Amino acid sequence: MRAVRTVIENIADTDATVLIRGESGVGKDLVARAIHAASPRCDGPFVKVNCAAIPLELLESELFGHEKGAFTGAHRRKPGQFEYANKGTIYLDEIAELPLALQAKLLHVLQDFRFSRVGGQGSIDLDTRVIAATNRDLEHAMARGEFREDLYYRLNVVEIRIPSLRERKEEIPLLASAFLARFNEQYRRNKQLSPETIARLMEHSWSGNVRELENVIRRMVVLTDGEQAFEALLARGRNGHAAAPRPAPLVNESLRDIARRGAREAERKALIEVLDRVHWNRAEASRILKVSYKTLLNKITECELKPPWRR
Repeated sequence: MRAVRTVIENIADTDATVLIRGESGVGKDLVARAIHAASPRCDGPFVKVNCAAIPLELLESELFGHEKGAFTGAHRRKPGQFEYANKGTIYLDEIAELPLALQAKLLHVLQDFRFSRVGGQGSIDLDTRVIAATNRDLEHAMARGEFREDLYYRLNVVEIRIPSLRERKEEIPLLASAFLARFNEQYRRNKQLSPETIARLMEHSWSGNVRELENVIRRMVVLTDGEQAFEALLARGRNGHAAAPRPAPLVNESLRDIARRGAREAERKALIEVLDRVHWNRAEASRILKVSYKTLLNKITECELKPPWRR
């Protein structure tokens, strides 16, 4: 992380485009904000766009804006996020989720530093720094034809790779202490972590990286048995065994009802598995499940699913 900090300090006073890479939850947002805060544009806007969280049909309008009458429902002119980021920084998170057609338009924007609104004729000059981020293997995406090679090289002027928390476990006690102080103040608690708990934190694999650690510390603060719950979670991970199968009940349903119920149960199981795996990053879950963000939200509601910290 010292190397990451050094790169930030070296490039902050330039307008070089930056590509931040790392697993979900490692802190890519914080690095992007640190670059902006250390740059001459620090007094300008910092605009974050999550490319995975916006429906594909709205992405172009969201990024570049539209003119009145450009499409059904366009009752007035709407500036895009690039315009809002004028004199500042635009942060394109989950850049690999952009469809190929928009990748081509973004490439031209980065080449010419000008763009047109959807349905517009004139060009708008661009004065903003572009920072992009992804947790996907872009080289693999390029090999499969899912990401443009020319856009990759246009974005990858400066690449910052953020290591996973597994690769920097020496930071866990410091991060845990910072989160503990913040949540104690936020929830008016006075929780302390025992040396045994710190040792367990150091042993955990942290597939969700810093975000997972943050959520674990939050649960420890807000729950009276938070540390015991974390111990139980680790114990299940070490010694978990599948429960013995129950005897199958007598069949009293039609095949059609059985099929519907089985489909609902399979859908619910898949939702839980993917959401837990990505620590309830719904944009990432919608990408894995290959459904729209809105469809995913509807399915979560239908299945009455809640994040672990709200259960």
